[in-house]
Amino acid sequence: MEFKMTGGSISIDCVPDFLKTVRSVSSDYKTIIQAMDAGKIAGEEHLFFAVRKALRAKEDNCCMARDLGIEIMRYASGKKQIEEAFSMGVHEGQMDVAFVVLGDNENVVQSVRALKDIIKEAPVMEYNSSKRAALIEQFSITDKEVLAAGEDMIPSLVLERVALVDVLK
Repeated sequence: MEFKMTGGSISIDCVPDFLKTVRSVSSDYKTIIQAMDAGKIAGEEHLFFAVRKALRAKEDNCCMARDLGIEIMRYASGKKQIEEAFSMGVHEGQMDVAFVVLGDNENVVQSVRALKDIIKEAPVMEYNSSKRAALIEQFSITDKEVLAAGEDMIPSLVLERVALVDVLK
């Protein structure tokens, strides 16, 4: 199974309608697509690590979620509980969105192309200081941790939380 990531800005008027559009692309190209709030993504490595952890959980038959997309979001969120993982989901209004697309290579490429038609493509996944507060809240990173590790290590602290999801099971 191949996967690719893409992202950009979008104005979402109605979350159910947006998700219906995403499901339509997923169905048309027989892919798995998970949309997430890119403001809570600490870089492509963060998503890459979450996808690898979810795929390994599926391979080992130890997924918490029945849906692989939700399992990816669970890892990306750094949360054990599926309900808590939805904190990484999309919301109404202007936002940056990150997509993870999984499937056969050609279908993934076509799905990504279709998703780029509904967003204004932009480099929204990389960590920057504007994401600091959202990441600290999402991943319960303490001031002491930031002080000890340094501001530039916040993405690494996020990866640590993703790695700890398995320990929390």
